[in-house]
Amino acid sequence: MKWIDRTFDFSGTESRVPELIERLRGTPVRVEARVKDVSAEILTRRDGERWSIQENVGHLVKVEGLFLGRLDDFDGGAETLRAADMTNQRTWEAGFNELPLDEILGELRQVRGELVERLERMTPPEARRASFHPRLEVPMRVCDMMFFEAEHDDFHLARISELLRKWQE
Repeated sequence: MKWIDRTFDFSGTESRVPELIERLRGTPVRVEARVKDVSAEILTRRDGERWSIQENVGHLVKVEGLFLGRLDDFDGGAETLRAADMTNQRTWEAGFNELPLDEILGELRQVRGELVERLERMTPPEARRASFHPRLEVPMRVCDMMFFEAEHDDFHLARISELLRKWQE
């Protein structure tokens, strides 16, 4: 199933904030564990017109800017959260297949650390603030955004695992 076709049930996210923070904190470690001993040839091989493993990792770096920006939207009291670029132009143009994997992983650790740090400082009332999500067309609270991002991480980790199985046969 494509990411854009997924639907989300945000019931219960408010009580799961500590778990969601840990899921988000763990993504860079989980990504690194999946790709650390993989050859550059496999990491950068595209699946037709779809991203390579390395591009999937780089995409997580690029969309972190969106999630950090959405935290700014919540902090600023925005009625509507900033929209994602569903063409993923920044990922396509970044040239992740030409960059050293360690550089991409380091940037993922850095930007995700910034997000987690901001979330950990948040009070329970701040985690319940809501703004309208433009694509899903629903109100989204900060705690819902955390769940949404953790699911997005897992979606790309599953894709990385799928490509590893395909290319390492």
